[in-house]
Amino acid sequence: MTIYMRNRSCPCLRCRTRGLMGGAILVTFGFLFLLNNYHILDFGKGLPVLLIVIGLLLAASRTGSMEGHVQPSWMRGVPPTSPSGDNPPHDPQVKL
Repeated sequence: MTIYMRNRSCPCLRCRTRGLMGGAILVTFGFLFLLNNYHILDFGKGLPVLLIVIGLLLAASRTGSMEGHVQPSWMRGVPPTSPSGDNPPHDPQVKL
């Protein structure tokens, strides 16, 4: 298992979703201001909608598929790490 690093030029779903956060926040703010202008919903009461949008995007970016993921070019030479403990730490006192 390799370390996941976001790559802007990667076509996988996880990398593409992480790039949508800024745009989604701006669109949500614009929608809330529009509703406030037309006196449909007070801006202060619409802020939970912003938190819901942020939460949905965070959930989508963390659970998205990594199929076809491309590591950044500076990361390709890094050896994979094993968080499951397959490779025990080297003890200099133990002779093999």
